[in-house]
Amino acid sequence: MDIDKNQIQTLDKIIENTQVQMRKGILEFCITHIISRGQAYSSDILKELKDAKIMVVEGTLYPLLTRLKTAGLLDYVWKESALGPPQKHYKLTEKGDEFLTQLNETWIEMVESTNAILHRSNLQIYKRLMQMQLETIKNRPL
Repeated sequence: MDIDKNQIQTLDKIIENTQVQMRKGILEFCITHIISRGQAYSSDILKELKDAKIMVVEGTLYPLLTRLKTAGLLDYVWKESALGPPQKHYKLTEKGDEFLTQLNETWIEMVESTNAILHRSNLQIYKRLMQMQLETIKNRPL
């Protein structure tokens, strides 16, 4: 069965759209984790997300931070900057801590469920993914 160029382009778009949706699905989780380590400035959040290959732009981050603040999950403090105007540094509220605890539980359940499906689908792929995850953890700076 031959696959023509249009089918490949369509498949590429489907894959790209699915990858974007997967990243969007974990964006709040990752942002709240970054902020949970201490007060965080938006450009530092962006840098960490980009370094982790969760492609995000300011136009995505700021509305999300505003929504989390409106929901009572985040607060911010203004800090003076030597490089310009004062900066908003975000921090989790008590409600934000509870939110993150619930998301952590959901994340663990999802990883376990996904791994079980992958394991049943193809043991070789599962083993390779687990090895990649272990290598990533080992190589992560402390």
